[in-house]
Amino acid sequence: MPDRPTPAAWLKRESDAVRRPVTRAIAIESAGGGLLIGQAIVLAHIANAVIFGQAALSALAGWLGGLFALIAARAVLAYLAERARFDAATTIKTDIRKRLLLAIEQLGVTWQRRNASGDVVETLTDGVEKLEAYYGRYLSQTALAVLLPLAILAVIAPIDWLSALILLICGPLIPVFMIFIGKGAEKLNQRQWRRLGLLSAHFLDALQGLTTLRIFNLGAREARLIERLSDDYRQSTMAVLRVAFLSSLVLEFLATVSIALVAVLIGFRLMWGEIGFEAGFLVLLLAPEFYLPLRNMGSVYHARMEAIGAAERMVEILATPAPDWPGTRRDIARDRPPRVTLSGLGYRYPDSDTPALADIDLDIAPGETVAVVGATGAGKSTLALALLGLIKAEHGDLRIDGVSLDDIAIEAWRERLAWVPQRPRLFNASVRANLQLGAADVDDAHLWDALERAQARDFVAALPQGLDTPIGERGMRLSGGQAQRLAIARAFVRDARFVVVDEISAHLDADNEQRLVAALKTLAHERSMLLIAHRLASVAHADRIVVMDAGRIVEQGTHDALLAAQGLYARLVAHDEAIAA
Repeated sequence: MPDRPTPAAWLKRESDAVRRPVTRAIAIESAGGGLLIGQAIVLAHIANAVIFGQAALSALAGWLGGLFALIAARAVLAYLAERARFDAATTIKTDIRKRLLLAIEQLGVTWQRRNASGDVVETLTDGVEKLEAYYGRYLSQTALAVLLPLAILAVIAPIDWLSALILLICGPLIPVFMIFIGKGAEKLNQRQWRRLGLLSAHFLDALQGLTTLRIFNLGAREARLIERLSDDYRQSTMAVLRVAFLSSLVLEFLATVSIALVAVLIGFRLMWGEIGFEAGFLVLLLAPEFYLPLRNMGSVYHARMEAIGAAERMVEILATPAPDWPGTRRDIARDRPPRVTLSGLGYRYPDSDTPALADIDLDIAPGETVAVVGATGAGKSTLALALLGLIKAEHGDLRIDGVSLDDIAIEAWRERLAWVPQRPRLFNASVRANLQLGAADVDDAHLWDALERAQARDFVAALPQGLDTPIGERGMRLSGGQAQRLAIARAFVRDARFVVVDEISAHLDADNEQRLVAALKTLAHERSMLLIAHRLASVAHADRIVVMDAGRIVEQGTHDALLAAQGLYARLVAHDEAIAA
């Protein structure tokens, strides 16, 4: 595994992507700081002229006009700076969220199965949002906290070296204390985000299993557990806030004492005649502005801590090595079924001592329907994942029309595939939108034809809005058989030449199973198909049946030949018949 950067180092490295808008924000805010100094000079001159020079306001019309112009210009610059900060935050959030989604996709199903969905969703949503203040405010404010105080010191020093010395001594104490306090806050924020991820994961799991919890009367127990997790998160949040408030207290105390000291010394020297009113008033106007960027940096320093806490999980995801698919070839036929050949294929899931696939030798001829059967855990679904390119075999060879999959661009192979899983993923959208996942540019006539061949036309036509009917999250408004037939229709729409079907009849009644078998027979026409089956009655029509056990192929042949061999397949059939009886 490559060296993983710390969250702070990663955040700093990612700032290169928004260097331009952040630099623009710094330049605009620095220009606004220059106007602020000019505004203070003009205001000090006007006050001195009115109070001590007895000047009429009409005589100061030019100065007053300049003052209002400076105020208006600062407002415009503040707006432009906010736009630049917004551009920086939007750019980085979009980029990082896109990279995280791509990384999760490339990590594949084995990684997804080992990580809680709620934790991943929390990272992609609220976690990425927490980066906004870091890139949109903290980076530019850090630069401004250096540039503007130096500019103010350059103005004050020639006027009043004593006030400049006080500011120079007290000013650096603020970032020193912030860094000192921030070292503890960083660990607290990381712990807070880990607890939030745990809470999100458990809460999503509870929501998805709400029916089960209710049936078993475990709602009260689950509520108590969520309450305990929420209280743990509350305590970690309060610990972070205590540090943040302590940081703000120190900052405000140092700034207030320093400004008060400057004001007292100027007051005495005005009384003693050692400094003029205009100069003293200008210093008093600029002294709070000297600390304003430092105080603003203090307020956004907590945003840095939150960003570091949120980035920890992002760094982990992006640094996790994904299966390597180095192939680049795209010259594979799309208009005919492929020949798929597996030689000595082996795979072991992470953290498992038992191989899921062991020395698999299998040849699927163009247009052949091969059924794979076996007990639970025999390796059937793992074989399907290997064929789909969702996991990468540890050893052995997988060839498409004689070309190793390692030499083929994985996207090009997947474009030839259709997958009908045991629990098809249907999205919270219309029937049309779910069908067009296979091909976005097909017309309604093609969609209805696909539904007809998938034995799904009648129930879709009976829906209130036909193809435009929303089917709910995960197709909750459809029955299990309807969802399966819609998934088969999606495979027809895609018109793929190689189809993998995973145990779609495992939990269906006899009528739905018959409809699915009929749809699959139609789907298998002019296509190569791998059919993983749990109910053996649904595989009798296959050209060949492959029997797996403990990750190995132990038998293969036709239905009748395997029954006559009186091996594992015959025992599985006898077991099914006994259950049915």
